[in-house]
Amino acid sequence: MTSQDLPQIYLITPNVLDIESFPDKLSRVLDKADVACLRLSLSSANEDDIARAADAIREVAHARDIALVIEKHTLLVDRLGLDGVHLTDGGRNLRQLRKDLGKDSILGAFCNTSRHTGLNAGESGADYVSFGPVAVSALGDGEQVDPELLGWWSEMIEIPVVVEGGITEDIIRSLSDRVDFFAIGPEIWEAEDPQERLKTFSAAINS
Repeated sequence: MTSQDLPQIYLITPNVLDIESFPDKLSRVLDKADVACLRLSLSSANEDDIARAADAIREVAHARDIALVIEKHTLLVDRLGLDGVHLTDGGRNLRQLRKDLGKDSILGAFCNTSRHTGLNAGESGADYVSFGPVAVSALGDGEQVDPELLGWWSEMIEIPVVVEGGITEDIIRSLSDRVDFFAIGPEIWEAEDPQERLKTFSAAINS
């Protein structure tokens, strides 16, 4: 993942998805806006469920040159032909994971609102760090990230920064000069028309 002048969209799957219908739905959504990375984020811990979901969406993502990472399940990255893993614990064991998965795997770490955790993750080899939520959200412990942290990070740290949790068009406009990626998930999947909702977010980034 690389930062560009404008932030990019980092799409998160629903926690529960229908593997029969979701690939087509995902295809239509991805054709509406440029997406840099897709995160498979399932509530199920059943390996068979996760494998079927990964198989169902991997070709959709890779056909569009979109990296596919999985949330938490590091042991499944190689087995399922994925591009990396998103860690939800601030990036513990990142150094060992880098050795295990190799230099080409994407390693990301959710750091909630903690600058210290983000810096530790970066020093341990994270390809990106994620902060959030940016508004009222069930993400993390509920505490919202300080925009000043994002501004400081963008000025001082080269590691790309993702924000997630409670993304709106207004938030996109207010933070576009401070972040590299907006992670969007429930914000579109809970909408009546996910395609148009994502298109709206993309327009906000480009406005």
